[in-house]
Amino acid sequence: MLTVDNVSKKLSGKTILHDITLEFDHGVYGLLAPNGAGKTTLMKLLTTLLFPDSGSIRLDGEDIVVLGERYRGQVGYLPQDFGYYPGYTPRRFLRYIAALQGMPRRGSDERINAILAMVGLSDAADKRMRTFSGGMIQRVGIAQALVHDPRILILDEPTAGLDPKERVRFRNIIHSLAADRIVILSTHIVSDLETIAGHIVMLRDGTVYANASPADLCASLEGRIYEVPAGTPLAEDQRLLSEVQYGGATRLRIYSERPVVGAAVGAAGTADPAAGPITVAPNLEDAFLVIYGG
Repeated sequence: MLTVDNVSKKLSGKTILHDITLEFDHGVYGLLAPNGAGKTTLMKLLTTLLFPDSGSIRLDGEDIVVLGERYRGQVGYLPQDFGYYPGYTPRRFLRYIAALQGMPRRGSDERINAILAMVGLSDAADKRMRTFSGGMIQRVGIAQALVHDPRILILDEPTAGLDPKERVRFRNIIHSLAADRIVILSTHIVSDLETIAGHIVMLRDGTVYANASPADLCASLEGRIYEVPAGTPLAEDQRLLSEVQYGGATRLRIYSERPVVGAAVGAAGTADPAAGPITVAPNLEDAFLVIYGG
């Protein structure tokens, strides 16, 4: 188990994280917060790229700073911008990463072939990366985080640059890995977290605002998410979350503190776009916009 115990961190005199306490066990944990909320700082603390000003981070009861290389050898990390050599091929680059991890050449080649297949790069394994698209480079980044079969996988914006097909591949990879390891990832694509994360950690004002399953976060908004016709005036206790299109007509998706008079119970998209208000099932994007302001 990876434990964050009362951790605080300042950068340039500004408190980024304050008194953070979390526990990570096997499974997928999604970090969800706006830019500047401290997600990347927390990830850097978990990878020992930064160190806490107070508090501690422990793996199975041992401080990760004390564990040092013994801890880092169990971590796979994909930062927002990972460094690579454009003149290298994916195979050569992964051999380089494997060597840095102390993996023997004989065993690492078999592992590299399996990882390249996993991320869909077998056919491009021996092409120079300077010719790759941004999505292909991101797949190399995911591969380098996995090459040494880490116990803890930390991914910062892993789906950036991936097209819908690649994002589905990524979600499938994460599902297959999460059974026996800790996976911590952040992304601005809320739908990715909704489909793969068993736990959502929301940071706000440098503290943990919420730590719950996607289902529990959505359930907290049950009966307060509505769709209404475009142009409907909103009361003071109602908030516009988004606009949705049905058959060329626009409806407003709103959050309301009080029940909307005359609202029918329905599901998004099932009512006549010009019909009156309906209650709809909340989703994780609704929760994000309600908590952080939309």
